[in-house]
Amino acid sequence: MEDDRAVEEIVTKFLLNTCRLRPKLSYYEAQAAVISVIVRTTPILDDDRAHHIPLTTGSVAEFYIEPMLPHVGDVDMMYHRSTELAIPRGQSPPTQLPAEFSNYIQVFEIIDSHLPGYVYLKIRYLLTECNDECKYNAVEHDRQQWYLSTRYL
Repeated sequence: MEDDRAVEEIVTKFLLNTCRLRPKLSYYEAQAAVISVIVRTTPILDDDRAHHIPLTTGSVAEFYIEPMLPHVGDVDMMYHRSTELAIPRGQSPPTQLPAEFSNYIQVFEIIDSHLPGYVYLKIRYLLTECNDECKYNAVEHDRQQWYLSTRYL
């Protein structure tokens, strides 16, 4: 009996020291979730195969921090199409992607611009899914100058 209690204490101490408590849902995180649902369900008019993939970015996603002031939130929401992907300049295209991506993807290369904080997205590869394991084949794009322009939902 005493050995069982010692094991229980060891397991309890281990769980309390290694597992984080589930963070409380803040107003801003709830707002981000609502925006994610709206973005995800908004149809893309010019492409039947694509859908939006929402992402939570910024300090909330990276550091799990709470805002210092109670009325100021820092939940950044971004989205991209399931048929588009951006990679750093000079990096080879991926061979595997999550299932949320489409089976035909345009891969853009991120190129610095002359303005701080702005980049150009130049199409570099076309990826096509080759089997059910989310493996992709890459083909270099044949157009010389084709950049992604600003689009809205």
